[in-house]
Amino acid sequence: MPSTSPSLRSISRALSALALLGVTTGVVTACSDNDSATGRSASSSASSPASAGAVAHTDKAELHMIDNDGHRLAFYVTKGHGPTIVLDSGGGEDASYWKDLAGKLHSATGATVITYDRAGMGKSDAVPGAWQVKSAVSDLKTGLRQLGLTHGVTLVSHSQAGEIATYFAEENPRMLSGAVLVDASLPPLYTDEEIARINAASRPQVDAAKNDPDKPANRQLISIAESYVPMHKAYHRATWPSTVPATVIVSEKTPFDGSPEDAQRWREAAATFVKQGPDRTLITAKGSSHDIPKDRPTLILKEIESMVDAQH
Repeated sequence: MPSTSPSLRSISRALSALALLGVTTGVVTACSDNDSATGRSASSSASSPASAGAVAHTDKAELHMIDNDGHRLAFYVTKGHGPTIVLDSGGGEDASYWKDLAGKLHSATGATVITYDRAGMGKSDAVPGAWQVKSAVSDLKTGLRQLGLTHGVTLVSHSQAGEIATYFAEENPRMLSGAVLVDASLPPLYTDEEIARINAASRPQVDAAKNDPDKPANRQLISIAESYVPMHKAYHRATWPSTVPATVIVSEKTPFDGSPEDAQRWREAAATFVKQGPDRTLITAKGSSHDIPKDRPTLILKEIESMVDAQH
């Protein structure tokens, strides 16, 4: 492997391993409440109450174990009326990431609110081998279908989940009424140059993770690294359907806080994505880290409510 350049070393210092490859949550920081907005355009098991110690649900959530392609996935459903909101967390996180927002969102909208553990996280079974985004899309689609939720879904996707959202929307546009993409990993970022920079900078963390491969976060990091380059070369060509409105919320600091060049590329990717199609809005969460749902929960709630209200 070639030696790491000063630029790559700066990326390594700026990011955790999962932020490099999985583009997951960063360190929670205190932030101001000011926002800026630009570009605003026109088969399931029997359900049971979620246990008190288990994860991202409201007090009314029910746990459904969904079977798909030989593994089981945990979906947490807080029943409501009318629209459905699905909260999808970033790399290395399970459904508990949304525990502070799910109940508030249900109370504010009256919607059915769903969180879930992706394969290998929380109560969901691990799947061996390299992480495949299309498998994650299949898991989400199967879960929603088995729950009888096949239209009118607002998808809220943070970080790495933006990749799942993009392919899900591309393949299943009629299931979605809209999406809120929260500092999401978006196709325009992944030029050959940026893929190479991120992949090279992540190698020390990936190698370290192999010392404890059974830890869920390490297991996910290793599996993502195995498929990272070809998967993101393909992702760069993915497109978002023009029929699905999207609000893109980008953090000011981005997951590349500490690497100004890469942080700028992240922000530019969000702006490019918004310009590529109709009914897309770009909002900058000023002062926020990549961890916008923790830093700026009021902003996230507001934008989800606005998307739901606009589409129903």
